[in-house]
Amino acid sequence: MDGQYIANMEEVLDFYDWPPKEGGARLCFDERPCQLLGEVIAALPMKAGKAKREDNEYSRNGTAVVLLAYDLDSGKRYIEVRERRTKKDYADFMQHLLEEHYANQTQVHIVQDNLNTHTFGAFYEHLPAPKARAMASKLTFHFTPKHGSWLNIAEIEFSALARQCLDRRIDNIEALSEQVLAWADERNKQSVKVHWSFTVDTAREKMATQYENVNKANVKSNN
Repeated sequence: MDGQYIANMEEVLDFYDWPPKEGGARLCFDERPCQLLGEVIAALPMKAGKAKREDNEYSRNGTAVVLLAYDLDSGKRYIEVRERRTKKDYADFMQHLLEEHYANQTQVHIVQDNLNTHTFGAFYEHLPAPKARAMASKLTFHFTPKHGSWLNIAEIEFSALARQCLDRRIDNIEALSEQVLAWADERNKQSVKVHWSFTVDTAREKMATQYENVNKANVKSNN
């Protein structure tokens, strides 16, 4: 941990403390790679009182990527499955998100990591310049520190997705998309929200030693 890590962490934690603003939205965005795994030997039929039994051997059918945006204020999550996570995939997802769900918002703030695809440049490389400019003007990025993905609330959603939906073999991207969309729809219908309690004050209390190690002025004054 260094000073930049702490600065980025506190900026994100402050952002989570913002009250909802009329005409604005606060989102967390992330991506999760998934392996597509098929059965080599068909699983045994399920019976009452017995867990599903499947063979250890499986086939690898490639990979896919789940893209997810979580709205801090509404509790809604928006999700899409793609073959890759390129700049084009990122730009397309953000365009769809803004046009379909946030067309009436004047400003949209997004927490995300520093992946090299997560840039305004991705918009200009894959969308018409006027569209790219309009999106860049509407969006404000808030980046989690390097190795600080735990600060992204979207990671909590992915943890739930892994436990509730991806805990089985899914062998093709169409089936994965169907399962993931059904999971997101059900969570949205149930109004499941993430309750974040880790604040700047909490960080300074629980990570006091790291703060002292970073702040050389404090270390010197204590000697």
